[in-house]
Amino acid sequence: MTGSPMMLQREAAQPLRRSDRRLHARVKVILLGRYMLQNRQEYPCQTVDFSPGGVALVAPVRGLIGERVVCYFEHIGRVEGVIARHTDKGFAISITATARKRDKLASQLTWLANRHELGLPEDRRHERITPTNKHVVLKLDEGIVLEASLIDVSISGAGIAMDKRPAIGAGLLVGSTPARVVRHFQNGIAVEFLLPISPDKFDENIIL
Repeated sequence: MTGSPMMLQREAAQPLRRSDRRLHARVKVILLGRYMLQNRQEYPCQTVDFSPGGVALVAPVRGLIGERVVCYFEHIGRVEGVIARHTDKGFAISITATARKRDKLASQLTWLANRHELGLPEDRRHERITPTNKHVVLKLDEGIVLEASLIDVSISGAGIAMDKRPAIGAGLLVGSTPARVVRHFQNGIAVEFLLPISPDKFDENIIL
């Protein structure tokens, strides 16, 4: 027997119950993203671990326990939930989602956790262009300034030619665009932007 439409609607998306949380293993995966609190202020963030039932974030501003939060993560997309607890560097979210959404999250997290071990290719969903002005100044989090040259740029990241390569995971400004180092290659680095570049600014004359 099926439930009433009202009951089905109430059960469609809800925070994971405490008794079910142990069923969802947390994956240690670092993803960049952004989140919005109920005051509609938006902030950058980075995941610490992730499961279909919850996610822990490094975040500059903590919301209130029980506050609704909307997040957007690279490779994952939109995730909603409520703040379950505060941590030393941010907070943890109990994800509000349908069973179908949780199944999709589980598949995405499995792929993210195993892509390097399986030798899967890098995600190249976004078009890359070669900018007219290739010169760029990099400012590292510790205040170091480096001259570099852009190889190519997409709305989500860039390839940069340089002699001194910052460590993978290091935060930096590419011009005025916040980013982090995600890969080294011969004579250069690849970076991902903390927030995607607006498509209306994305052409060969781009200035980061």
